[in-house]
Amino acid sequence: MKCLRAVSYVNGALTVNRTAGRASRQLSTALPRGTIASSSSLSPPRTQNPTQQLHRLPSKLCIPIRHASSTSCPSDLQKTPLYDLHLAHGGKMVPFGGFHMPVQYSSLSVSASHHFTRSHASLFDVSHMVQHRFSGPGSNAFLERITPASIAGLETHRSGLSTLLWPVTGGIVDDTIITRLGLESFYVVTNAACREKDLKYFEEQLAEFKNGGGEKVEWKILEGWGLVALQGPLSEDILSSVLVEPKETELRELYFGQSKFIKVKLLSGEASSPLLVSRGGYTGEDGFEISIPPTEAVAVTEALLQSATKERLQLAGLGARDSLRLEAGMCLYGHDLDDTTTPVESALSWVIGKDRRTSGGFHGSEVILRQLTSKSKGGSGVERRRIGLIVEGAPAREGADIVDEKGEKIGSITSGCPSPTLGKNIAMGYIKDGFHKAGTNLHVVVRGKKRKAQVTKMPFVPSKYWKGAAPA
Repeated sequence: MKCLRAVSYVNGALTVNRTAGRASRQLSTALPRGTIASSSSLSPPRTQNPTQQLHRLPSKLCIPIRHASSTSCPSDLQKTPLYDLHLAHGGKMVPFGGFHMPVQYSSLSVSASHHFTRSHASLFDVSHMVQHRFSGPGSNAFLERITPASIAGLETHRSGLSTLLWPVTGGIVDDTIITRLGLESFYVVTNAACREKDLKYFEEQLAEFKNGGGEKVEWKILEGWGLVALQGPLSEDILSSVLVEPKETELRELYFGQSKFIKVKLLSGEASSPLLVSRGGYTGEDGFEISIPPTEAVAVTEALLQSATKERLQLAGLGARDSLRLEAGMCLYGHDLDDTTTPVESALSWVIGKDRRTSGGFHGSEVILRQLTSKSKGGSGVERRRIGLIVEGAPAREGADIVDEKGEKIGSITSGCPSPTLGKNIAMGYIKDGFHKAGTNLHVVVRGKKRKAQVTKMPFVPSKYWKGAAPA
């Protein structure tokens, strides 16, 4: 089929790495996290409790990955283009999302790295994420079929968070970032741990779209490409200092959710190829995500690190990334989101475009649009909602029960850890509708003991995305 021939996994062959998503869940960019899909049908796969599959790191880290050194990682794991650079900088490698990934570096503890990101800037390797290109006359309609996003209204070089949805149920297959590059061209990023499931999903959805009379869609995986996230208050200055054409590329005028192609001055004195730079990230800080061709990933990263110096920019790993994303109220797929969760339940109703709320036409729209209206107003509403919590005493980890004043279970924790910024224990979870309002006092059962907790608005730490100067 024409729409599938453009897919290039390995050497142009339509193959799927069956181990890619099994090692662990994805922290990312995005979002995102995922479970492995059934290869037999489009029905949502059964989710598995990730705590049954994975081990946690010791101490105060809350990232759900195996604890292992670089020498003990399974041999079938993939390496990002920056693998050797991580080792050279003292990266402690662990298996994550099917890749060897750094959890931290010898230069900073996880907590110190977290604080450094908030005060200076950090560079995260997120090359394990899956980068896609969708193009062709049917690309707009196809993306509007599988997501609730207002694709038709998305301007060129604008990005938006969205969700891939299962037909009928409206459950979330994965969270994703979609960027329009042209009239019929899109850049899409999905999560590494959902790789097998997502590739199977796209393959089947494209086939169904074509068989239903949809126009041609070309789909390409950017295999081996680098993706780095420059995050923190110094990010703009650091990136500006290495631009080939700083006057023509005024980053101050590139706002959150926007992107553009830029060239970077490499240490060799040469200019990089045009790199897609998107303003945004997974930490709540101002920053940029930079997509880099495989042959230039190391050179671009080294240019950023050496030009900024370690006093302003440090490499950061999965440990700091997870505590930062939780403070920012960001979801982790496979934990805070899964195949059984809809965007409304997960407090992501804002990803549903205004025009889509009336026109529908996306997977699961009949279920999701009814959930937007409460039962008292004629809709179906939801039975549970994602909420944030401040927990007293010991931190609440994933799987901990949330109980009411009578001790009856009304929810469970999906992510939780001490907040380095706030000095408090924060958590995210799902709770019975009606108990979700900020200020509601509850209890969380930690190690068999009830701990006081209070529902709070998210993000826990105010976001600092650059959206332009505030009015005078």
